[in-house]
Amino acid sequence: MKKNKLTGIIANRYLSFTIILLAGIFIGWLVFHPSKVKTETNGSPAEESAATIWTCSMHPQIRMEEPGKCPICAMDLIPLVQGGSASIDPDAIQMTEEAAMLARVETTVVSRHKPTREVRLYGKVQVDERQLQNQVSHLSGRIEQLYASFTGETIEMGQTLARIYSPEVITAQQELLEAAKTKSIQPAIYEAAKEKLRQWKLTDEQIAAIETSGTVQPTLEIVSNTTGVVMERLVNEGDYVSRGTILHRIADLSKVWVMFDAYESDLQFLRKNDKMKFMLKAYPGTEFTGTIAFIDPVIDPVTRVAKVRVEADNRSERLKPEMFATGVVQSALSGYGNELVIPRSAVLWTGVRSVVYVKQPGSDEPVFRMREVTLGPSLIDGWVIKAGLTEGEVIVTNGTFSVDAAAQLEGKPSMMNPSGGAASAGHDHETMSGTGSADMDTEGADHDHGTTATTGFKQAAGTSHAEFRVEGSCEMCKDRIETTARSVHGIKSAEWNIDTKQLHISYDKEHTNIDAVKKAIAEAGHDNDKYRAPDSTYNSLPACCLYRE
Repeated sequence: MKKNKLTGIIANRYLSFTIILLAGIFIGWLVFHPSKVKTETNGSPAEESAATIWTCSMHPQIRMEEPGKCPICAMDLIPLVQGGSASIDPDAIQMTEEAAMLARVETTVVSRHKPTREVRLYGKVQVDERQLQNQVSHLSGRIEQLYASFTGETIEMGQTLARIYSPEVITAQQELLEAAKTKSIQPAIYEAAKEKLRQWKLTDEQIAAIETSGTVQPTLEIVSNTTGVVMERLVNEGDYVSRGTILHRIADLSKVWVMFDAYESDLQFLRKNDKMKFMLKAYPGTEFTGTIAFIDPVIDPVTRVAKVRVEADNRSERLKPEMFATGVVQSALSGYGNELVIPRSAVLWTGVRSVVYVKQPGSDEPVFRMREVTLGPSLIDGWVIKAGLTEGEVIVTNGTFSVDAAAQLEGKPSMMNPSGGAASAGHDHETMSGTGSADMDTEGADHDHGTTATTGFKQAAGTSHAEFRVEGSCEMCKDRIETTARSVHGIKSAEWNIDTKQLHISYDKEHTNIDAVKKAIAEAGHDNDKYRAPDSTYNSLPACCLYRE
């Protein structure tokens, strides 16, 4: 029965044709499909070239076709992002919007300004030396009464300061009374007796009072010949004094001096008769004005500063001697007109070269390329650009170190590797605790840039970099710290950030080390993460440089 059904199905002519057609299609697919796949694979070299390249985040010269460990530091390799638009400069670094936002990259348009240097100085209010007088005793004797008895007391001209018992003056009074009896017969002797008392600074009124009373006064008054404040009291009641002994130092504070410390680099921007604004900690938010009356022609050999004197009116008596003051002078740069000015944070300075990162126009995503520039004078928050930029270009002003680090990882031209390339420089990272960077979210490190062979292993030592914290508080500190660091043999560059307190140095590892730099800076008066400055050196710093609580 079953055999008859099968025979009937096969005998069906249409069904037979269908089975033969399906079998032919299946056999054709088995024969031709593998060769087609192979042809398509072999004919797509672009897809093969797009294979992922693996590199080391610490040693960007390493290039591997497969993931694994870095042959230098044994760290896990990371994929290297490649590709991008064909119109992008091959030496430029391309970032996504998200990456630029995470790195806090900010840009600014290059523009022209009239360069003005804001010079900030630090100093103290002091007594006008011309308004300071010594009140002395004009006769010898014992102080019976002292009326101006404490420092800070206000004295008026003609006010009695003390009463003195003097045997010499008593004898002279007796001679005057005797001479007065015969003044009509011997007027010369009478005048000589009066003149003798005048030599002891007795006034004609006092002499007349002695003569009228006919009695000898046992004590005489010492009166003030000025109006002011007692700055110093040098005697007590009962003291014996001789003629010319200083009793009090009295200062008229209606006019005062504000003495500022100026470094050599600031002197070129300061001129006599310039107006200066200054602020006092005692009156926050209040500005005072004065005129530069004197600039010391000699630099102090210890503090390396020159004194700048500003004269200020003080009839309101708000300015007290020894108050701390911060002065600001706006000085136009002579010889410079409408110049290109960029923010200070945009410049990466290696000691030899100065570079910025310029944004490439015409791209949807942030694309930056390193460019060397020639710097002019330094401003308080920027630089004058002599060459390398044009007006209207867009440059990175925040997150510059992050952009430079990304360029180094991709083997593009960067601050320490201007030619770019994968095998041009290596990084040997020596981690240091307690350090940080203003623009990178990583701990500070000592970067050793050495030349490498094609294998990626270091062959010779080169320039190293380090960042560590140094305490300070002002521009004078910045100049002292950087100058001290550069004075160490082997240091190529040094830059201290006044906001983050981080010192970035470039140095030759064969000639010096970080410890030597830290020790030298401490000896100059600035604490760091390893050494504390000697108290004697720290206490000799200008007042504005004192940073310890």
